[in-house]
Amino acid sequence: MHIIKKLCLLLTCCYISGTSFSQQKPVTGMQTLIDSALHRAVKQYTFMSANMPPGVLPKTYYWGTRKFETSPTSWWTSGFYPGSLHYLYEYSHDHSLQDEAARVEKLLEKEQFNKGTHDLGFMMYCSFGNANRLHPSKEYEEILMNSARSLSTRFNPVTGCIRSWDHGKWKFPVIIDNMMNLELLFWATKYSGDSSFYRIAVTHANTTMKNHFRKDHSSYHVVDYDPATGKVISKTTHQGYADESAWARGQAWGLYGYTVMYRCTKNKNYLTLANGIAQFIMNHPNLPADKIPYWDYNTPDIPATYRDASAAAITASALLELSKYTDAKSSSQYIHFAEQVLRSLSTPTYTAPPGENGGFILKHSTGHLPGNSEIDVPLTYADYYYIEALMRYKAMRK
Repeated sequence: MHIIKKLCLLLTCCYISGTSFSQQKPVTGMQTLIDSALHRAVKQYTFMSANMPPGVLPKTYYWGTRKFETSPTSWWTSGFYPGSLHYLYEYSHDHSLQDEAARVEKLLEKEQFNKGTHDLGFMMYCSFGNANRLHPSKEYEEILMNSARSLSTRFNPVTGCIRSWDHGKWKFPVIIDNMMNLELLFWATKYSGDSSFYRIAVTHANTTMKNHFRKDHSSYHVVDYDPATGKVISKTTHQGYADESAWARGQAWGLYGYTVMYRCTKNKNYLTLANGIAQFIMNHPNLPADKIPYWDYNTPDIPATYRDASAAAITASALLELSKYTDAKSSSQYIHFAEQVLRSLSTPTYTAPPGENGGFILKHSTGHLPGNSEIDVPLTYADYYYIEALMRYKAMRK
């Protein structure tokens, strides 16, 4: 496909889904549940913002010790709090939420020049991308462009990938999570007309599709490359149970990432992969009845192990978008599965009472179990994708 045709496709690539996400009707009515969940979310984030320490961003909360844990702006989760606030402002029109998002984004904006992380999509696009969608401005656009330029410096044409980490034993590690940062690059090409961002995103996605996925459409977590030759050195895990296991959140990142890739390119190879990942997740024999996965699909201590509400929320949001692009039967399956997830996450089992849980909405996420970090806790990105899924579902009712 010629680059001009590719650029034309970008004109149809809506970047972050707000209330204009889709006109497709869901299978069954859930509007009362969705509005109730969003109303609770507004209350929780109003509570959280009133108790937020200055100069930092929320990360998690340890309910046993009542410890609220924050992060600096350089941490990969820093964009989710303002992003959630933008979604909740969009729903409620409560200007205090918008004001809080603007306050913390002033802290965050310096990260546009951070070339030491692959997570600028998470950090800057979930925050400033949503801000610019709701209130377009040259200031936001320049921040997003600088962020895309910084992210692009991590691309190696020999490996065909954006480098994920600068630490550890690896030579050139690429994690499946990195698929989530490519949407920023598509936005940059659409805004600037510079196709180099598009080419980087597509090259990275193609290389990841070739090397990260198994025949059953599950993915490895970490693929290490030789930066001099581009050859694969190893395929391992860092946050999953084992190298050959399916780390739950990693599968969700892949599903979401390749759904976005199809939206932004209309390349059917990406759609085929996204559909394959969806089937892997939905039909896995170790998936619990409430559709909230264990932290790894293959950990041997199932069912006596931890769930990951963040993986469920990401999956629900991705499936609602993927339902737009598939045949009627698959679309119905995806919407029904997302409904089941949202129903489960909106119960007291997974949703905290107002004023508790440090202000976070969801309980029972697992960040990095092998590293003994963030186990069975709320996580800021679990809330973000839960809110996004609720907003996407609500938009489908219009």
